[in-house]
Amino acid sequence: MKATTTSLAVTGTGAAVSGLGAFLLRNKWGAGILGFGLAHVVLGVLDMFRPSVRS
Repeated sequence: MKATTTSLAVTGTGAAVSGLGAFLLRNKWGAGILGFGLAHVVLGVLDMFRPSVRS
């Protein structure tokens, strides 16, 4: 897999989990699930801007 593909996969998964967490905000676990998804979105976007090192 290319690095861009992996970053997009992590960001997309984070967006899906964030949507689930937003849907479940009334539940006890909703805020935690939302935060977990948002963290994946942030890490996926940061990974897109990371310079790649080829040896």
